[in-house]
Amino acid sequence: MAGLGGDALTWKEFGEEHLAALTGLAEACLAADGGLPLFARPPLLRARLLQTRTLGAWHDGGLIAAVGVGTAREPATSTGLVHPAWRGRGLGGRLLSWAGEQAGDADLLLTTESWNPGADALFTAHGFERTFTEWVLRHDLTELPEVARPDGLRTEPVALDTDLFETYRASFADRPGFAAPTAEEWLGELRDDDEYRPDLSMLARGPDGRPVGFLNILDNWIDQVGVVPEWRGRRVGAYLVASALRSLADHGAREAWLCVNENNPAAALYRRLGFRDAGRRARYLHRRS
Repeated sequence: MAGLGGDALTWKEFGEEHLAALTGLAEACLAADGGLPLFARPPLLRARLLQTRTLGAWHDGGLIAAVGVGTAREPATSTGLVHPAWRGRGLGGRLLSWAGEQAGDADLLLTTESWNPGADALFTAHGFERTFTEWVLRHDLTELPEVARPDGLRTEPVALDTDLFETYRASFADRPGFAAPTAEEWLGELRDDDEYRPDLSMLARGPDGRPVGFLNILDNWIDQVGVVPEWRGRRVGAYLVASALRSLADHGAREAWLCVNENNPAAALYRRLGFRDAGRRARYLHRRS
């Protein structure tokens, strides 16, 4: 495959030994397009690109395009990147065709953590349907919002117990497609996550002591915010987020992040609280049948 796309490119598989080159490629794409900054960190980079089959394009010793395809499950999965300086030369289409060949007769799910309009047009032209889009939002913690505590509300650090899980379930049960995990699964994932901050995460209770909302923090990310239906519209979510931002700042963080589905009305709330757009991430599905 030497010379594919012109300019004397060398195409070959990549692996763990090329992690530094993959990081540089991901960072270049994030700088140009925005998106999920965690994508340039080893755990997510490995998960997205070091899959069953890999293919990279090299020019003068530098990695300028890469794709990974996972074939162990249905649908097959894939993530690809083209360096911003090398776009418009057909490399993305070649990566996409190669990924489709590796998937064979299986449906193919594409994940992009650094979305851009060109990739969207490419995927759509090849018969992929966008099934999921999230905004990535960033907050500069030098400017903090002020939100008054709702009447009767009190907050406390979370405990990994039934109260937290039931509040999560009650907060999200009315969302389309919500499938509740078991308490053991959900609490276990939090317990096992080294970046989970139970000291900064919060459970909110009403005057009668019943839980009415919660907020979970991973590192400097607001991971989940939920309010039970009967307490919505009382600025509970806004108060929890503003309190979390202040706590992060007090603990030395300079910025805070969160992701929100593009169709979620909470996106407007987060922007009013000072979050700014930092890109998007998305998934696309191509069905063979």
